[in-house]
Amino acid sequence: MTALRLILTNSKYFGPSWVFASLNILFGTWAIYIPKVKESLAIDNSQLGFAIFFLSLGVFTVFPFSSGIINKLGVGRATFYGVFLSCAAAMLPLLAPTYVGLMFALFLFGACNGFTDIAMNTLVTEVEKKDGVKIMSASHGFFSLGGVLAGVGSFLIGPIGNPTVHMGLAVVLVAVVNLVFYKKYIQVSATLVPNNEFGLKVFKPLLLLGLISFVAMGSEGAIVDWSGLYLKEVSAAPETLWGAGFLGFQLMMTIGRFLGDAVSESLGSVKILAVGAIFVLTGYSLVFTEHTYLAILGFALGGLGFSVMIPEVFRIGGNVKGVDSSKGIAFIAGTGYAGFLCAPPILGFLAETSSLKTSFFALFCCALLIVAITMVLKKQSK
Repeated sequence: MTALRLILTNSKYFGPSWVFASLNILFGTWAIYIPKVKESLAIDNSQLGFAIFFLSLGVFTVFPFSSGIINKLGVGRATFYGVFLSCAAAMLPLLAPTYVGLMFALFLFGACNGFTDIAMNTLVTEVEKKDGVKIMSASHGFFSLGGVLAGVGSFLIGPIGNPTVHMGLAVVLVAVVNLVFYKKYIQVSATLVPNNEFGLKVFKPLLLLGLISFVAMGSEGAIVDWSGLYLKEVSAAPETLWGAGFLGFQLMMTIGRFLGDAVSESLGSVKILAVGAIFVLTGYSLVFTEHTYLAILGFALGGLGFSVMIPEVFRIGGNVKGVDSSKGIAFIAGTGYAGFLCAPPILGFLAETSSLKTSFFALFCCALLIVAITMVLKKQSK
C-alpha cells in the first residue's frame, strides 16, 4: 500500500491518479444509461451494438495522432485538456436527438477518452522517471475505483430522474477535483528521444509487450462478459451467485492494482508479469472444476493476476530505449484495445460451435503465451 499512501498524501501524485478515476466515472455513468438511450431513440440491440462500435472507432482513430499532440503540448497540458474534452464529450450521447447523432457523439466520446488514456499513462510514466517512484499500478487502481464510484452513483437514478442531470453532476465532480489539482502536474513534459527511428530493435520489445496487452485486455473483457454465463450454464450456480464471479474479479483487480507497485518494486517488472500469469492459470484451473465456489475463487484469482499486467506493460513500454514514452504507450494501448474488442466475439464463436468451457480453455492457452513472452523479455533484459 506504499504507492496508495504516497498518492493520498501527496497532491502531486493524486492529481494524475484522479484523472484515471475521472475517465471511468464518466464512462461508467454513461454505461448505466445505455438502456434508457436505447429506449428513448427506439433502436434495437443490433443498432445499439453498431452505435457503440463508434465509441471504439473513436478510440482507435485518435491513437496514431496522440503521441505527436502530447509531445507538442507537453504531457501535463495534454492530460489536463484531455480530461476536460472528455467531460464535454460525455454529455453528448445523452443529448443526442437521433440515432446518427448518437453514433457521432459516441465517436467523439471515444476519441477524447482514447487521447486522455494515452496522455495520463504517459504522464504517470514521466512522473515515475523524474521522481523515482512507482505509482502506475495504483493509478490504474484509481481507474477501477472510478468504476466503483460510477456504480454507487447508479443509486441516484431514481432520485434524480434525469440522465443528463446525472451525467452533469458526474462531470462537475470530475472537473472540480481536476481544477483543484491540475497545477501539480500541468508543467510536466515528456523526455523526447532525439532522432529516434522506429526500427526492428525498438519494435521487437514493443511487439512482445503489445501481445501481452492484447491478451490481458482481451481476457479481462471476456471474463467480464462471460463469467456470469459460465456460472449459470456450466457450474449450475443459483441465480444469486451468477454475478459473484464478476464481483470477485473486479474486487481483486482493484486490490491488486493498489498493491502492485510495491510488488513490482520487489520483484521487477518482468517477473511480476510472470507471477500474474501464474495466478491467472491457477484461477482458470479452479474454473475448470465447474464447482461453483471454486469457480468464483478462480475468477477472483484471475482478477488478482490480471490486475498488474496492464499497468506494468505501460510502465515498461514507456521506458523502452530509443522511443518516446508517448509512442510506446500509444502502441501498447492500441493493441490492448484491439484485444478487448476482438476477444468477446471470438470466444462467443467458440462457445457457440464447441462449448463455453472451450472458450475458457482458449483463455488458459493465452495465459500460457504470456508466460512464454515473459521468458523472452527476461532474456532480452540480460
